Amino acid sequence: MEHDALDAGEARYELVISVDARRSGQYGDAEKPRMRERIYRVLETAFAQAGVGRDAVHMEDRGDGVLVSVPGRIAVTRLLGLWMVEVHENLREENRSLLVPLGLRVAMHVGPVRHDSRGISGRAVDLTCRLADSAVARQLLDRERADLVLAVSDSLYVDVVSAGGKFIEPARFSSARLALKEGEVSAWFHLPGRPAPDIGPIAAEEPGAPAGGPAGGPPAAPVGGPEAALAAMDAALAARTAAAAGRRVDDSDGDGDDDEDGDGDGADRYRAQGDLSIHRNNVYQQPVHIGRVTGDSHRKD
Repeated sequence: MEHDALDAGEARYELVISVDARRSGQYGDAEKPRMRERIYRVLETAFAQAGVGRDAVHMEDRGDGVLVSVPGRIAVTRLLGLWMVEVHENLREENRSLLVPLGLRVAMHVGPVRHDSRGISGRAVDLTCRLADSAVARQLLDRERADLVLAVSDSLYVDVVSAGGKFIEPARFSSARLALKEGEVSAWFHLPGRPAPDIGPIAAEEPGAPAGGPAGGPPAAPVGGPEAALAAMDAALAARTAAAAGRRVDDSDGDGDDDEDGDGDGADRYRAQGDLSIHRNNVYQQPVHIGRVTGDSHRKD
């Protein structure tokens, strides 16, 4: 291992592997240790089955996953091929006895990596982790009801995967453009044991961003300026009201007459979806309270 005793500032080209568990936040405190045990059992057994010594690789714990770097003296094709096959088989075996199967997102990239006493760093590490956490990887795992998804960088696909090899079938990979924090990149995705996935319907948004808009914000305003936006909001409100199981609420005096002057402009009040209320064409002549009144002292018999 004398070649591994290098200065921390000297970068080495290595294969970086990021492994993340699906929906790890939904595991309870008592379940997470068992989840972690399964992840390590799947990965370490696969290393042994692929003929890669445990002491030959660097592994860092990430709580809900593992970060791995493999030195250049170990063929990348062995990890892309045989090791991934064994990971898949080991994962399937683990999941046979689980009501909620363990799902793993695995990403790979080759690039310069720097080691220090605390672990590894570098852009290659950042990119690999981004690929494993990408929206495409997450959605593929869910939509295809798969246990395992592999994402590889575009350079790794071009340099290694495209040439094929034992247990490496380039025709079973599909490409996608990802919008990452560092900018747009291309990546390739593979579901072991399955044909090339159809990535077309999957939106490659920033990981964790809701479908309504980026970073948890509201949906983007319609094209056409403020008037178009207001019109769209009014149409959405009308559709929501019509779709809700709303019912007409009588006026407070119980006479059933909401339109006192009979001109058809009286206000209607609808109750839809719990606390939502809609008031139109109202003219209030005295202070009013709009909202729910709670407590026995204000309750009307």
